[in-house]
Amino acid sequence: MAKRNIVKLGEDVLTKKSRDVTVFDDKLWTLLDDMYETMQSANGVGLAAPQVGILRRVVVIDVGDENGRIELVNPTVTSMKGKQRELEGCLSVPDLWGYVVRPAKVKVKAQDRYGKEFVIEGDKLLAVAMCHEIDHLNGVMFTDIAEEVLTASQLEERKKG
Repeated sequence: MAKRNIVKLGEDVLTKKSRDVTVFDDKLWTLLDDMYETMQSANGVGLAAPQVGILRRVVVIDVGDENGRIELVNPTVTSMKGKQRELEGCLSVPDLWGYVVRPAKVKVKAQDRYGKEFVIEGDKLLAVAMCHEIDHLNGVMFTDIAEEVLTASQLEERKKG
């Protein structure tokens, strides 16, 4: 495994739509492993392939719950319920935070690293993470859809007051 560089806001790759994965091989497995290591070393809960400069529909997530490490290849949201408004950050957008309205519960159909289809459901932080990362695959940043975007210092001021 190897740590990869995280692409930052302003890079074209973050605004493009990712292509489906059609080959499930060592190259994909290396990408998944590298993305997970990169995400963990950056203290993130999710990372999408475009964030490491690769336009493929690949996501890794670990929100610290019973699901542990989640790998989503070619993910699609198949159902959404409710609403939650949460503060989001992004490894590609350091020092900016935003309030985003997302579904309270989502169901996602995806493939694993071997190409086998599965369905995963998530609520709370997992629902946010899955929606946030899948948005990356479609070239959508949280800053595009946030109701309000704050710098780290603005956020600190708000917490104090």
